[in-house]
Amino acid sequence: MPLGRLIQVITGAVAAALVLSGCTGSGGSAPVVVGETNRSGSVTVAEVNAFTSFNPFSADGNTDINAKIGHITHSGFFYVDDTAKVVRNEKFGRYEKISDKPLKVRYTVNEGVKWSDGAAIDAGDLLLSWAAGSGYFDDADAQAGTGTTYFAAAGDKTGLAATVFPEIGSDGRSITLEYASPYADWETAFDVGLPAHVVAAKSGLSDEADLVDLLKESPGGDPTEPEVNPTLKRISGFWNSGFDAKTLPDDPAIYLSSGPYIVRDINPGASIKLVRNRDYVWGPEPFLDDITVRFTGAVPAAVAALRNGQADIIAPQPSAGTQSLFDGLKDQGNTVVQYSQAGYDHLDLKFSGPFADKDVRQAFLKTIPRQEIADAIAGSGSAADAKPLDSQVFLPSHPKYQDTVKNNGSDQYSEVDIPRAKSQLRGAAPTIRILYNRDNPNRVRAFSLIRDSARLAGFKVEDAGLGNSDWAAALGSGNYDAAILGWISTGVGVGRIPQIFKTGGGSNFNGFSDRDADKVMEQLATTTDLAKQDELMAEVDRRVWDSAYGLPLYQTPGTVAFSNRVTGVKPSPGPLGIWWNVGEWRLNRS
Repeated sequence: MPLGRLIQVITGAVAAALVLSGCTGSGGSAPVVVGETNRSGSVTVAEVNAFTSFNPFSADGNTDINAKIGHITHSGFFYVDDTAKVVRNEKFGRYEKISDKPLKVRYTVNEGVKWSDGAAIDAGDLLLSWAAGSGYFDDADAQAGTGTTYFAAAGDKTGLAATVFPEIGSDGRSITLEYASPYADWETAFDVGLPAHVVAAKSGLSDEADLVDLLKESPGGDPTEPEVNPTLKRISGFWNSGFDAKTLPDDPAIYLSSGPYIVRDINPGASIKLVRNRDYVWGPEPFLDDITVRFTGAVPAAVAALRNGQADIIAPQPSAGTQSLFDGLKDQGNTVVQYSQAGYDHLDLKFSGPFADKDVRQAFLKTIPRQEIADAIAGSGSAADAKPLDSQVFLPSHPKYQDTVKNNGSDQYSEVDIPRAKSQLRGAAPTIRILYNRDNPNRVRAFSLIRDSARLAGFKVEDAGLGNSDWAAALGSGNYDAAILGWISTGVGVGRIPQIFKTGGGSNFNGFSDRDADKVMEQLATTTDLAKQDELMAEVDRRVWDSAYGLPLYQTPGTVAFSNRVTGVKPSPGPLGIWWNVGEWRLNRS
């Protein structure tokens, strides 16, 4: 989340306002691309997390590495640069506001834009994207526990939920969205997502036309009269999980590309290889023939890979005590860039099990050694400030931050208070299972510090951590009581707030629900005045702190290092990191 406005995200439809920051298959390989003059070469990049899904738009697939791979294998109407500026991609298509009252926006894909199997990207793809992102067919009542939510999209559905069924253009490449009320994030609310013809075929329909007809003929959901649509449930079920993969699928349809690169190989939990999409001309064309991404969690291993020539670019998660490693890379002639990421790590408590009792939540939070965690992970030598973060919605660089933290109730948890925690437990000794990424050293350290402190108050803390490829998908399960995770955003718009905190929100994993906060977030979605947005977000922040929701821990530091073999690498504080301008990477031939 930088630096001026707050928080929004990645490439593509069902654009989530933020993303989680924390053996070769057989069959169907992509074509080998022959290098052109000044467009050739290979690089290897070391990233932290392991790839798990070709659908970064779903709640389970919404992780940083899936978003990065999704960005370079998908194209769309816009992308966000390293200054949080929305850049339109008119080689792909165009979108234009054609009316203010009511708000209408038309999206048109250019002729010749296609998936890597040759199928045109068209109105069917746009309609599927809208269906997934709008919740139009949902009839679920989150508080009553009735009805059905079809598409498990990570992003907030507030904006697109206010649209009527889209008008499909006669050209077959366009749709028009009409909003019932103004929407603050209309410019980044919608983009192309997954291939409709693949979803149709894998869901048992004859073709994409059948899918379009089904969506046209199906009524919008009514929570007062819920009724399951079996065919739509089958379609959304495939959209939700059918693109998840830790190995290269046998069927190339699962990993089609519309972007500059195509996945060629996956070594499960270890690496992924991508090659140039030789048909791609509807966006910035890349210079490199292929890119290999290695999944390397520990900073020393990433640094060693760069030093030994096993990697050309590394993007590790730094921690206190690793500064000398980066200094050593500089001494060897490598470039090292340190910066404050637009993200933060945090501890969230589920509003069920032992934490259904607010006193128990408050007691647990009073044991969390936030300053010690910040010192251990975001310590001296990094660009981020090694202080606990005291807001759930603003970062310290935001003008509203200091004013907000004075009034949001964060001072209740400024220091560890074991006696007070024991008093609130009243002799109880709850068992708390904490989920986190065991392959991320920073999260391991945070878990250890939280466990040791909470035990002093009488809590029994169990390790529910999972590996790199499994922890994020487990966030939607009921097999834990608290989770240590991170969010990272591009800084565009306000959609991140309801995505996390609204009742039934796409990334509301812990079951937080506050009717008054929901009303504030509904108002936020239709407010275009920036000062008013800040006021509304501050009110959400206050209500979240008052609920004993959890604790923000620290703003995440970012570090990128690369050898003089490559040029054009420029990190963004948002979720794409170095990948936002992959088309500019090239070998240094000087």
